[in-house]
Amino acid sequence: MPSTSPYCGRFAPTPSGPLHFGSLIAALASYLDARSHQGRWLVRIEDIDTPRAVAGADFIILEQLKHHELHWDGDIIYQSQRLERYQQVLQQLESQQLTYRCACTRKQIKSLGPYYTGVCRNKSVTTEPAAIRFRNDDPILQFIDGWQGTVTLEPAFAAEDFVLFRRDGLFTYQLTVVIDDIDQGITHIVRGEDLLTATSWQLNLWRCLAQQTPQFIHVPLVRDTHGRKLSKQNHAPALTVTDAKDQLLAALRFLGLTPTTKLSLTQLIEEAVQQWQAKYFHATNPQDTI
Repeated sequence: MPSTSPYCGRFAPTPSGPLHFGSLIAALASYLDARSHQGRWLVRIEDIDTPRAVAGADFIILEQLKHHELHWDGDIIYQSQRLERYQQVLQQLESQQLTYRCACTRKQIKSLGPYYTGVCRNKSVTTEPAAIRFRNDDPILQFIDGWQGTVTLEPAFAAEDFVLFRRDGLFTYQLTVVIDDIDQGITHIVRGEDLLTATSWQLNLWRCLAQQTPQFIHVPLVRDTHGRKLSKQNHAPALTVTDAKDQLLAALRFLGLTPTTKLSLTQLIEEAVQQWQAKYFHATNPQDTI
């Protein structure tokens, strides 16, 4: 069932480099939705994928948020400091027989098709290294999204036995993000629409670990001239301090708002909260999540 707790949202960037315009859209949308509900807005640094983390990127990201008048509540949480908690929950799922070990390599999986077909599901894998997968016996194929409306997912992908612990010894995003959101009392998750399939998997974990589920809002992605998602991997230019107002104006317009250009950054944010509430407030309170 959806959460009835006081609103708590979050922005959770990966410190693989500075924020770019696409990141600003996600941060701004989650911030505006939180403030329009008079809720809390947290920032979490998702540095669990240590090979991707860049030293000092977290500091740059936090400074970029401040320069765009996106000020968070509470302390910053770092995933790299929560490994014991992730291990505890993983063991809990294992004790409930909701997981199994998988020895397949990426190459082997790819050779069998676009998604994992459960090759190791009924095997007793004792070799190392091995991944740990979730037994996705009751997949969520449809849910209500505050922006997208009713989302219906491709059954083959939504029903995939997704990875909780990688062969290289790292906990996955799917596991850590759910644990963090539950522990931080997150009630509303606003992010990019590229995570729609992941939402199905994550909601399944929520059902196993918590009594209530969050409400989701997946905003459109910013794309480059080639139609690709604007991302660090595609060398999206970093946000700059000197262009903060222009970047904020562009982001507000991308989200369908009509900012008054003569206002200061602080005033633009205040105006945007009011506009967001007037335009989207009804859409961000769906009656049901699953």
